[in-house]
Amino acid sequence: MAAPIESTPWIAMYHSVGDRSDDPYRVTVTPDRLDGQLAWLRRRGLRGVSVSDLLAAPSRKGLVGLTFDDGYADFLDHALPALRSHGFGATLFVLPGLLGGDNAWDPLGPRKPLLSAVGIREAAEAGIEIGSHGLTHVDLTTADDVLLKSEVVESRAVLEELTGAPVEGFCYPYGSLDRRAVDTVRDAGYAYACAIDPGSIDSPLALPRVHIGQNDTAVRLFLKYRLHRLRRRPVEGI
Repeated sequence: MAAPIESTPWIAMYHSVGDRSDDPYRVTVTPDRLDGQLAWLRRRGLRGVSVSDLLAAPSRKGLVGLTFDDGYADFLDHALPALRSHGFGATLFVLPGLLGGDNAWDPLGPRKPLLSAVGIREAAEAGIEIGSHGLTHVDLTTADDVLLKSEVVESRAVLEELTGAPVEGFCYPYGSLDRRAVDTVRDAGYAYACAIDPGSIDSPLALPRVHIGQNDTAVRLFLKYRLHRLRRRPVEGI
């Protein structure tokens, strides 16, 4: 049975914010589009917050989670100023094994630089929640036990040393998860983990999210906000 509407948090999934002239994976929104989407939330009386703040709120009414995957360097240039202008928070899921690298896992798209250690600290100091996206953007469902544990456990340790703050959230690369991945995330001590369409909302280690892209104007945002629960697909063992 689906969770009641009131208990199902709405978490938006963004990636890169910048030039989208070459964007085969549809992971980029322009700064103007992001600003318009955040303005739409404000007009509806909604406030964007980090996932930790969303889950900790006594009432989630009027709150939406905002997440940015992969830790693109353009977060500081474009996403952070937009969030600040609207008074919103967010969670940034980064890859501490690829500091200052690029999105080599997207072979068809342009190379986009990732945040360095300095950039991640700057985002954290600005009040952005930092979460782990693994070390190197590996599909955890295909990783052997040693690699799986390294991606989940070591990434958290590196980020906590880098930021000097606890890392509570994890994000499954590609949105891919299974029982083994969820158990490893749980054993590593994360408080929550984000996916895309993982099924039941009952587990904070398998939170569904809604992809937000360049084509999401007011009408599409409204539909996604109201209907996202119907888009979830069950995942065996979760």
